Parts: sequence; structure tokens; C-alpha cells
Amino acid sequence: MLFDLRSPGRRRIVKTVYVTLALLMGGGLVLFGIGGEVSGGVVDAITGTNGGGDDGSDRFEEREERALAATRADPEDAAAWGELARARFQLASVGDNVNAETGTFTADGRTKLRQATAAWEKHVEVADEPDDRLAAVIAQAYIQLGEPAKAAGAQEVITEARPRAGVFAQLAVYAYAAGQTRRGDLARDRALELTDRE
Repeated sequence: MLFDLRSPGRRRIVKTVYVTLALLMGGGLVLFGIGGEVSGGVVDAITGTNGGGDDGSDRFEEREERALAATRADPEDAAAWGELARARFQLASVGDNVNAETGTFTADGRTKLRQATAAWEKHVEVADEPDDRLAAVIAQAYIQLGEPAKAAGAQEVITEARPRAGVFAQLAVYAYAAGQTRRGDLARDRALELTDRE
């Protein structure tokens, strides 16, 4: 049995493990402010930081700059265009690009989303097979920009790579939102057919 405490060595090991866990939990609560309503703890008070870290915008800006340089060096580099689209979407989602109270994109955030979708369109143009994982992100960008028809186009990339019921159901939602009833019906029917198989 794992916790057979009859042997003295095992009893000491179990005590040590539990004391260590208690110290880690207590240290996390007090030293780092974990679980509190305010951010930070004793360590943050001593170092003068707020414990929250940055919002990632510097890192995303660097990624955007590297990807932009790569697209300028080779305009036919599909991976670079994809990375540029991804970095711009991530930039749109942090800092002043998002209204913290409403969770909606600000004007600057919407501009970054448009730049992300433009990079995506170039990626699709030069790629043999567009990145289906990136397509899922870009579909969300198009929805935020009020362009469900383009979101449906991005979703079709996903249906080709991962033909599953949920993927086709999402395509139907985008198509119906765009007023493309025929496209929506076809996607809905395919989703139902795949649901029966799954």
C-alpha cells in the first residue's frame, strides 16, 4: 500500500512531502498573492512590481516586425504571411486595442484586425495549402469586423483540413449570417451527415 505508515522511513517521507506541500501553498498565498482579490504579494511589494507582467504587446510587435521583414524579403513566403496575420491578430487583442470594460475592439484594434485579415488573404494567395489553424483565428477576426461571408471562406479552409461535424456546423452559422442560405444548407446537411457517423 502506498501510504503504509508502519515503517519509520516511509512515515518520515510522507511527513516531508506534506510539510513541503503546505509550505508551497502557504508561500504562494502570502509571498505571491495567489488567491487574493488584489494582485501581488510580499515579493511584489519588495521588488516594486505588480506581479501581472506585461500584456505581451512588445513581444507581439517584435513578431510582427520579424514577419513583415520576412514578407518583404520574400513576398511568396506563405509561412511569413501567416505569421504576420497571427501576430497582428494577437496585437489587436491586447493593450489599448481592446476596451477592458466591454471586451470589444477599439478603433485601433479593428485596424489591426483589418491588417491581420489582409495578411491572411495574401497567405491564402501564395500558399499551396492555407494554414487551417490560422483560418480559425482569422474567421473570428472577420466576424469582429462584421464580414461573415469572409469568415465562411476562412472556415471552408478548416472544413477541407478537418472535415468534422462541428466544423461544418460553424460554416453553416457563418454562411447563414452572411445571407448565403444555399451554402449554409449544404454545410448544415454535411454536419448532420457527419454527426450520424461520429
